[in-house]
Amino acid sequence: MISPILRAVGCVAASALFWAACQSGPAGAANSAASPRVRIFETNDVVRVELDGQLFTEYHFRGVSRPYLYPLLGAGQTAMTRHWPMEEFPGEEHDHPHHRSFWFSHGDVNGQDLWSEVEKAGQTVHQKFLLERSGNDRGVIATRNEWRAKDGRLLGHDERKYTFYPPQGDQRMMDFEVTVFATQDGMVLGDTKEGTFAIRVAESMRVMLPKNQPGAGRLVNSRGQVNGDVWGKRAEWADYSGPVAGRTVGIAIMDHPANPRFPTWWHARDYGLFAANPFGLHDFEKKEKGAGDMKIPAGGTVTFKYRVLLHTGDEAAARVAARYEEFRQGR
Repeated sequence: MISPILRAVGCVAASALFWAACQSGPAGAANSAASPRVRIFETNDVVRVELDGQLFTEYHFRGVSRPYLYPLLGAGQTAMTRHWPMEEFPGEEHDHPHHRSFWFSHGDVNGQDLWSEVEKAGQTVHQKFLLERSGNDRGVIATRNEWRAKDGRLLGHDERKYTFYPPQGDQRMMDFEVTVFATQDGMVLGDTKEGTFAIRVAESMRVMLPKNQPGAGRLVNSRGQVNGDVWGKRAEWADYSGPVAGRTVGIAIMDHPANPRFPTWWHARDYGLFAANPFGLHDFEKKEKGAGDMKIPAGGTVTFKYRVLLHTGDEAAARVAARYEEFRQGR
């Protein structure tokens, strides 16, 4: 289902970032007698993503501090991200209310906090959809969002694309691409650990449970570092696995080789935060404050690409290293 906004914009008006998506693949449910394998449509103030007729996630963009995906469902409809603060769920901690399932934001944008939801924090404000497209080989949601300080000042904007693929056995995969546009005053993505491409995993997947109790979760990266040693280290990918509803499941985040400062540093915590952050050198490597600043010149841009893989078993059972090679090679 194509939104009224998208009909008004059309592929001709879409940015170059999304032109390829406009030109390829089936036109979606409206142009297909059978429902496509990846179905994307607006309902109840969210954009719903279904894979083979089952809910995979929903894109939340109205009345929120930043857009996010929730829930994130793996094989067997296993909920792989924390429910709170979107929903109350038994046994979940109520820490870090800005950890909303799956999101992209940063804690220092021209000195403004767009990561947290404290009183002085800014917001990432949805402006419009550039593309909503269903298909049998993939589905796409593309959006334009403004980055605003608490006082309303425009700090910049982004264009982001979420690409969803049909299930492959017990694995679910999606790609995320974002281009950040500076204003004519330029932009500094500041040196802080508070960011950036992030997931808050299900509570039962945590490496450490509340009250400093060991959990059954496991963090590992492409360099073989495990659990607490993953935090602040550079790696091509990282994987967070653990039990949910009686089965071991995991989430891998993969950093694209074309990204600035590849391979990224990881703001991955034993309590369930799982984030790629190429900016926080002061925190991660104890360098001088500002060492991790990324300056985007007036009117300039920077682009980041990531792949997310939801799987059963740990990273070895899911062959995450091999799946990363596919991503690296453009497959």
